[in-house]
Amino acid sequence: MQAGHDTKAVWGVNPPAATPIAAAGVAAAPASVRRGNGLLAWLDSALGVVSEWPAALLVVLEVVVLLSGVVARYVLHEPIVWTDELASIMFLWLSMLGAVIALRRGAHMRMTALVSKCSPGKRAFLEVFALAASLVFLVLLMPHAWEYAVEEMIIVTPAMEISNAWRASALPTGTLLMLLVCIVRLLRTEHTKQVVPAVVAAVAIATVFWLAGPWLMTLGKLNLLIFFAGVVGFCVFAGVPIAFSFALATFGFLALTTRTPMVVMVGRLDEGMSHLILLAVPLFVLLGMLIEMTGMARAMVQFLSSLLGHVRGGLNYVLIGGMYLVSGISGSKTADMAAIAPVLLPEMKKRGAKPGDLIALLSTTGAQTETIPPSIVLITIGSVTGVSIAALFTGGLLPGLVLGLALCVIVWWRYRHEDLSAVPRASRKLIGKTFVVALPALALPFVIRAAVVEGVATATEVSTIGIAYAVVAGLLLYRQFDFRRLPGILIETATLSGAILFIIGCATAMAWALTQSGFAHDLALAMGNLPGGKFTFMAVSLVAFIVLGSVLEGIPAIVLFGPLMFPIARELGIHEVQYAMVVILAMGVGLFAPPFGVGYYGACAVGKVDPNEGIGPIWGYMAALLVGLVLVAAIPWISIGFL
Repeated sequence: MQAGHDTKAVWGVNPPAATPIAAAGVAAAPASVRRGNGLLAWLDSALGVVSEWPAALLVVLEVVVLLSGVVARYVLHEPIVWTDELASIMFLWLSMLGAVIALRRGAHMRMTALVSKCSPGKRAFLEVFALAASLVFLVLLMPHAWEYAVEEMIIVTPAMEISNAWRASALPTGTLLMLLVCIVRLLRTEHTKQVVPAVVAAVAIATVFWLAGPWLMTLGKLNLLIFFAGVVGFCVFAGVPIAFSFALATFGFLALTTRTPMVVMVGRLDEGMSHLILLAVPLFVLLGMLIEMTGMARAMVQFLSSLLGHVRGGLNYVLIGGMYLVSGISGSKTADMAAIAPVLLPEMKKRGAKPGDLIALLSTTGAQTETIPPSIVLITIGSVTGVSIAALFTGGLLPGLVLGLALCVIVWWRYRHEDLSAVPRASRKLIGKTFVVALPALALPFVIRAAVVEGVATATEVSTIGIAYAVVAGLLLYRQFDFRRLPGILIETATLSGAILFIIGCATAMAWALTQSGFAHDLALAMGNLPGGKFTFMAVSLVAFIVLGSVLEGIPAIVLFGPLMFPIARELGIHEVQYAMVVILAMGVGLFAPPFGVGYYGACAVGKVDPNEGIGPIWGYMAALLVGLVLVAAIPWISIGFL
């Protein structure tokens, strides 16, 4: 049931409906799966129950355990020594179960720009091949994941004094469940004629590489090009999920060209997925969904609308400001846009704004706000490069503002002749009323950022406080808390988190393999010897990460190349926080730039607009973003002036 009354009396409009799962970046179910009530349908449902409900419960337990630790430490002044350890154990299970759900729902990150342009027959084959390739990797990984869990049995955790196998067994369990999901999806696919050819093709390619192993051992560093350019590129462009593309290339490189025990790769997967800093990822994802459900995001937007709604292009400015306020909390740019767009876009269309221009602006605000804390990307880059998260939170606010102002210039120019004669100016009474309603919501993002920056609490601790705050605000202040949506929200949280964390784990393993191969050293020498020193390095980085952002998306590109590039930047005298801002914003531009940028199509889906309509208008906004990005790269003070 829904708690209390909603905010309809305040706004005079209906509260937002439940955000579709797809709007948060998670497909409700694979489109190519046959429906039915047979054995396979039962198996699919059973896999859903086995993975989804435990994952949802783990999300709740993580919040309870960590919040208990915060209360014990800061309120009772009696720290509980085992909370972080228990949270870490549950976190790996949550990551793996979330990856299982994401695979079952077709929610792992993929590049589909080329696949979608193929003929229906080729597209069907590639869809099935992506599953078959993932299945091959999981079959290869399974015995080593089991071996890793067995080896961890002899290790005893320091605080709880239990076997570490309780934690490590999440890896073989999750691998087995994903393997079963792949088999069921292959058997249930609508493209039945493509199953055998796709599976045979995937197995044949793996067999050819295995037979070529002795020859590959003689090629030395040429294998880097074969596996990390050839295999990764082929898999990514064929539509294989990015995480599995990284994993297949890494597994093949280590197994066929080195003498590294493959259990080491499982250890790197574990290390990448279970870094305690990354525990903030599912918690901020949950917080973002609660902000949308409780009407807090809507309250913020309504207040900004009352202030600027009568100005030419005013609602466009509200869109930019609203994304600035809520961005980064949910962990999904699509979810951020889904929280803002339904409130603003209908009214903007009534005022004569063209849908293509609205989608172009919505998409570019996604890129503009990539550095706004508590961005999941900031937390990720801090975890893999060692840069202070508090410093990143402080440094991320102004670069996002600079790019936002650049977008505002384009809005002013395009809407300078907008006819607002029929638009009434909000009265001071209405502005005051909307401000009072929005104040609890407006305070939350600033409290979160201030607490981390001032060192009051870690990003993970603050996220639990924010969740408690959002629940209380939804129940007591906004009285808009739909308990019926909670199971779905918890499962969505696990799904999105699993997709993010699994790709971080696979990218961590790949980055480790690249480092061990000597590639990091060679890259450092090549980049350090570029003519022009740090200026050329910054320019090359800017272009490279725009391209990487359009192909790999932000998080995998950061995990893969962050540990390689940041040491070079430090040696050249570039401040690590400034470099982080340039890297993140460059990848954001790539992510939301058509025709390859996945974020652009996410914005079109949220706004229900044909992607072709936004292609023309978006280039003006993209030019503004590039100008802002160059300013951030050229002027260090924008990123580090308040450190």
